Amino acid sequence: MTNLPDGLGAWSSLPFFSSHWPGIATAIATDDRDILPPAHQRFAALELTQPQETRVVILGQDPYPTPGHAHGLAFSAEPQVRPLPRSLSNIYKELQADLDVNRPTADLRGWACQGVLLLNTALSVPAGEANGHKHLGWKHLVHQVLALTSEKPTAYILWGNSAQKLENHIKPGDHLILKTAHPSPLSARRGFFGSRPFSKVNNWLAARGETAIDWNA
Repeated sequence: MTNLPDGLGAWSSLPFFSSHWPGIATAIATDDRDILPPAHQRFAALELTQPQETRVVILGQDPYPTPGHAHGLAFSAEPQVRPLPRSLSNIYKELQADLDVNRPTADLRGWACQGVLLLNTALSVPAGEANGHKHLGWKHLVHQVLALTSEKPTAYILWGNSAQKLENHIKPGDHLILKTAHPSPLSARRGFFGSRPFSKVNNWLAARGETAIDWNA
């Protein structure tokens, strides 16, 4: 394996890290552009939410391409980022409408520490070039993460067509699968607003006798 971070834990056993990661690592290392997020944060989502702790999976697309924003978790950004990224701003509007929660910063690491895996479908992006690493091979990691997490009942939040196309990598089981429009300003009014995903997840967890997610954390 090539330069695996120490914090991957149980995720490091995924075949991706021997079959595809070496090639991706080489491609990133030889790319002279500014690649985001910084290397030490690239796998932050997996490091913060181990497979045995994962209760909810939220899929994003690729990291924010603005330097200083992305830190390795889908939709999340560094605490000082202002204004909020537009999709995250809409997520917060829905959270407020759903559960009357008003979050103070763009940082979602408090969710990750409760078992909410915030996984982008590409874990790197050249600065200023959204989707610039879309075809680098990260999809193989996402496919394997979905297969592993779905070995036990899990809630999946699939916002937008790109995320919903990955549903076939979720193994059948007693899952909660929520599918709506993406929170992007281009599509949020086509079914994202009013979808109440946060209360639906907590109601599902409660029905299973599990602790609810504190979406304000």
